[in-house]
Amino acid sequence: MENQTEVSEFILLGLAKLQELCCFLFILFLLLYVASVLGNGAIMAVLLAEPQLHTPMFFLGNLSCLDISYSTVTVPKMLAGFLSKHQIISFTSCLVQLHFFHFLGSSEAVLLAVMAYDHYVAICNPLHYRLVMNPRVCLLLAVATWSSGFLHALMHMVMTSWLHFCGPNHVHHFFCDIKPLLSLACSSTHLNLSLLTVVTGGIMIGPFILTLLSYFYIISFLLLKVQSWEGRRKAFSTCTSHLTVVALLYVPVLFNYMPHSVRGSSEREMIITLIYTIITPVLNPLIYTLRNQEVKTALRKALGRKILQHH
Repeated sequence: MENQTEVSEFILLGLAKLQELCCFLFILFLLLYVASVLGNGAIMAVLLAEPQLHTPMFFLGNLSCLDISYSTVTVPKMLAGFLSKHQIISFTSCLVQLHFFHFLGSSEAVLLAVMAYDHYVAICNPLHYRLVMNPRVCLLLAVATWSSGFLHALMHMVMTSWLHFCGPNHVHHFFCDIKPLLSLACSSTHLNLSLLTVVTGGIMIGPFILTLLSYFYIISFLLLKVQSWEGRRKAFSTCTSHLTVVALLYVPVLFNYMPHSVRGSSEREMIITLIYTIITPVLNPLIYTLRNQEVKTALRKALGRKILQHH
């Protein structure tokens, strides 16, 4: 890929203002990262071990895979930054990190809308659920989700690679994100900012609206058509867990990528980014396993088998 850059590497400043807390933050973020990998890894292991969970929990497995990958793109580099004052990253590595961060993040946004539609079919049209959400449709939706995220991120990576960087090379962030890089560019970033607003805004707001529409229909159906309190309670329990996950991702992301000045408050943006790169991937498996009876039962079975094997 050709780029006309004079800067061959960047220095990630990270959470430089909190340098005196670096030991505490290193341990805290390391523990959160390990918890995220173990929690999401456990869900993926259970889904692979329990074949009967494949269809209803297929998208949850995709979400866990995305969460592990999403954290891994940024957290290890940030942890290394706590151990050394200057965290250097090459221009190519910076573009690769930018690509994977937006690839996985936008895929997750689309996946949450797909999961909302899945819940809508399961609750509002249960008799036709297996027909509508058959394995082929589920696979096609998963492929469309990952592909849309990949193409969206590829666009940003290519557009950023064409910019001219002549210095300074200090990135006011703990990873290579678009807005901090655009503030360092020596050439015009008007097109990049327009794409960030229109395309990234679209890939976040579009699925968000679809998710809200799905839940509007679900709640209307439960209040108007379902008479049993137990039926309503079970459906609302499933919906609440998904809506919590949706809020944890969409609210901070929309706040970060809506049209602000490219030279906005980097500290505020870093704190918001920490929420959806570290906190959300830790909470997702907890939210789903605590509120989902099928996953809890499967986890108990899997743990039971392990205990029996050891005895």
